Amino acid sequence: MLKSIWFIFKTEILIHIHRSKTWLYPLCFFFIVMILFPFAFTPDPLFLKKWIPGCIWIAALFSNLLSIDSFLLNDLEDSHLEQLLLSQLPLPFVLLIKLFVQWIISILPIIMMTPVIGLWFHLSFSTIKILGLSLLVGTPCLTLISSLGVVLTLGLRQQGMLLCLLILPLIVPILIFGTSITQQASVNLSTSGPLLFLAGLSLFAATCLPFAMAATLRMSCDD
Repeated sequence: MLKSIWFIFKTEILIHIHRSKTWLYPLCFFFIVMILFPFAFTPDPLFLKKWIPGCIWIAALFSNLLSIDSFLLNDLEDSHLEQLLLSQLPLPFVLLIKLFVQWIISILPIIMMTPVIGLWFHLSFSTIKILGLSLLVGTPCLTLISSLGVVLTLGLRQQGMLLCLLILPLIVPILIFGTSITQQASVNLSTSGPLLFLAGLSLFAATCLPFAMAATLRMSCDD
């Protein structure tokens, strides 16, 4: 079983690296949004220090939507999805591995870029650390919820619009908690509660959503 897990993990890593759209487009989108943010509002340092953490979270959210849009699409087109359903490994576990790789390739580079963006906008080291931690524990939940929306709209026309309509109400609480963490840190309030809440949401999503996605895929293939 461990060999099968390692094979799937390694294969997904290589596939995503060769498909530049998976990792290059979200990273470029995130970088462009960060560059344009001062021009769209004001270059005032005090304003940027207050609002740039929220902008980073919003940019990370839409970068995630940009990368997750093609999740399982290639598997559906080349009939590999049917092979996954017949695999000896449990389908929820396979989906969790694929989503873990998706997060590593598309979202982790954005989190690693956060300290550079924070220093660029003169954020304090404590704020950068809290912001990075909030993204690290919160973005997995964004990826999992977005992937559920992708599975529900897989193969439909105008999938991107339907995906936004489905998942935006679900990810707004994550966005609120993610941005409030840095605001609490800036006034020296405890951030352990919101961080643990985001971590609990990600853990709950990782436990339950792969089973929901697997059941949805089985029903769609049976039809």
